[in-house]
Amino acid sequence: MLSLSEQLLDLIARTSVDLPADVEAALAAALQREAPDSSAASALRTMLENAALARRNRLPICQDTGMLQFYVEAAADFPAQAFRTAAEAAVVRATELGLLRQNCVETLSGKNTGNNLGPGCPQIYWQENGREHGSRVTLLLKGGGSENVSRQYSLPDGELQAGRDLSGVRRCVLDAVVRAQGQGCSPGILGVAIGGDRCGGYELSKRQLLRKIGERSPVPELSALELRLQEDINRLGIGPMGFGGRTTVLEVFAAAGGRIPASYFVTVAYMCWCCRRQTLEIV
Repeated sequence: MLSLSEQLLDLIARTSVDLPADVEAALAAALQREAPDSSAASALRTMLENAALARRNRLPICQDTGMLQFYVEAAADFPAQAFRTAAEAAVVRATELGLLRQNCVETLSGKNTGNNLGPGCPQIYWQENGREHGSRVTLLLKGGGSENVSRQYSLPDGELQAGRDLSGVRRCVLDAVVRAQGQGCSPGILGVAIGGDRCGGYELSKRQLLRKIGERSPVPELSALELRLQEDINRLGIGPMGFGGRTTVLEVFAAAGGRIPASYFVTVAYMCWCCRRQTLEIV
C-alpha cells in the first residue's frame, strides 16, 4: 500500500499533467462554436493539443505550475499535522521530478526556495467531514496569470453604478472580465463569492473552482445569475487569449456567504482555461 506521501505525489502528478475531462470537453465544445479559420479556433486547438501532449508525455500542462492549494475534507482518523508533513514531502519530490516548477519565492529577498516550500506554501484548507473514516483531498493548481486578474469589489460602487443586489454583482463580474481581457489566459472559469469578509470572499470564490463544468448552484437565484453571466460575458467578444471569438469563459460559478451589515464584497476568482484540479479519496 502506498504511503500518504506517495499518494499525494501521485495526486500532484495527475493534477499537473492531466486536464480534467469536463474542462477538456468544454474546450472542445468551444472550438465547435468558432469559425474554423479564426484565431479563436487556432488558440483552442493549441490548448487541446497541449493537453493531449502533456497527458501522453507526463509533463506539466503549463510551465507555470502555480500555487498549490490543497482542500481537505478530513475524517476523525486523519491528523492535520501528519497530512502537512506528507504533503510537503510530496511537493519537494514533485519539484525534483519536474512535475512542478520551482515556483515559491521569498517575498522580501526575492530568493527562490527551490522546492516550492515556504511560508504559506503550499496552502492547505482544512474541513472536518464528520465521519470516523474516509477523507478526501482535492488539489488545485492556480497560475499567476489568472491570479493577477482576479478582483474584489466593495458595494455600493459609484463608478460602476453597482448597488448591493445581484444586478450590482453582475456589473462587478463583467467589469472584472473586461479588465482582464485575454491576460488571464481565457477562456476562463470564474468563481464568484458574494459576501463574507475580504479574506473569506477570496477563499469562497476559489472554492467554487472545484465544481465541475455545468454544476449549477442549488440556490435558484445564484443558478440564474451563473447562466446569465456566462451568456453576457461570452457576448463581449474577447475570446480565447483575447483574440476575439464567441467563448470568453467556459463557466461561471457563484456562491453567497454571510456578511456584516457594513460590508458587501463581491470577489471574482479568475481561473485560466488550464483549470488543474484532481481529487484523492483516502479510505
